[in-house]
Amino acid sequence: MSERSENIVILGAGLVGSLQALLLAQKGYRVRVYDKLPDIRQQAMSAGRSINLALASRGRHALEQADVLDKAESLLIPMRGRMLHNQQGEQTLQKYGSRDHEAIYSVSRAGLVSLLRDEAEATGLVTFYFEHSCDSIDFNGNRCQFSHRDVDLHIDFDYLLACDGAGSMTRQQMQQNTDNATAFNSELLDHAYKELYLPPDKKGDFQLDKNALHVWPRDDYMMIGLPNPGGDFTLTLFMPKTGPVSFASIDNATALHALFDQQFADIKPFIPKLEQDYFNNPTGKLGTVRCQQWYQDHVLLLGDAAHAVVPFHAQGMNAGFEDCVAVMEALAHSNHDWSGLFATVQMARQANADAIADMSLENYVEMRASVNDPQFHFKKQVAFALEQRWPHYFIPRYSMVMFHRIPYAEAYARGRVQARLLDRLCHDIDTVDALDFERVERLIKGSLSPILNET
Repeated sequence: MSERSENIVILGAGLVGSLQALLLAQKGYRVRVYDKLPDIRQQAMSAGRSINLALASRGRHALEQADVLDKAESLLIPMRGRMLHNQQGEQTLQKYGSRDHEAIYSVSRAGLVSLLRDEAEATGLVTFYFEHSCDSIDFNGNRCQFSHRDVDLHIDFDYLLACDGAGSMTRQQMQQNTDNATAFNSELLDHAYKELYLPPDKKGDFQLDKNALHVWPRDDYMMIGLPNPGGDFTLTLFMPKTGPVSFASIDNATALHALFDQQFADIKPFIPKLEQDYFNNPTGKLGTVRCQQWYQDHVLLLGDAAHAVVPFHAQGMNAGFEDCVAVMEALAHSNHDWSGLFATVQMARQANADAIADMSLENYVEMRASVNDPQFHFKKQVAFALEQRWPHYFIPRYSMVMFHRIPYAEAYARGRVQARLLDRLCHDIDTVDALDFERVERLIKGSLSPILNET
């Protein structure tokens, strides 16, 4: 394939930036990628900053498009459901999907981004520049200024793809250049997170079921655990910032041990450095970013820079990877004409980004509180029964998001209708066998057909 002439710069060498660089290089583009951090392949990630990732069907599709899914498989651990831990230490597995093959995959951020960078460099068309901090962007002049070890550098570009994360400097500069007060919105959640470490046992084996995402739901707060290839788990404690049980109130060793003795007694013995992890690891922020303006001139926001979401639907990476696929699809459709590319990408992705932001916030309530309600589990059983009987009409919303590539906006719209339908169906019955399937069929097709016809 001949090399294309466009001068492409990507800001941010994270998961989205590295995948986008790889996909562009595979189509003949020479790409320069700049990142303010050191190369994770040479220097370990700071403790407490990982939030393990869950790869779903959307992300797997994107990796398949880049021809790296097979190489990524060794990094993946399938999780087939939520293992719920109550206060008495009892465990209950809540399957994610109605089919045995439906699973999401725990993956190390460091491992996956290292693979993507290696593959991008192997094309011979991608060059990474680490420890380069972008100080400013001249949108009219197609130039950005970097500082690297006290040296200022000016880099020209034809097109810049800003994959510089939730705190995007690019987005902040765009915001300064617009008079539209609603073009950019970011909202911090009043909850935060802290990572803890659960090591493998003395034999190097997992101390919990490795094929589940473990959840300790406690109504207003929760802890989750995701497996790592080394036999360990990354635990993430989510709590309010302030209040009776919060990061503000759990501020000393006595309060920390009291919390874990009362609420997480089953897992506490497996966390040997509880105090060290809790008090030394940073308290991470959680927030949502929404943009009505994804681009200015020849600069386009992608991934968290355009649509950061809270992690409770495990879709931040997957949604960012979908952005990369959308860029490549738009390029293919336009025969690699970049002139209208950015508007096309925003049109394809904005409504879906807003939808997954809303669903991610809603899923936090589900994970920490709704899963404690027996009615929630009954509705899930009914939903699985409906999906098995009418799979073309009824797919549980979680499944639409995690196991399909149905656009997020469509999944959100269908999910709202299905939630009302489940409320109606489950109001007067106690078992799935009590469903009047003839009546149910009329209700399902009557309520969902208009949405399906529109899409």
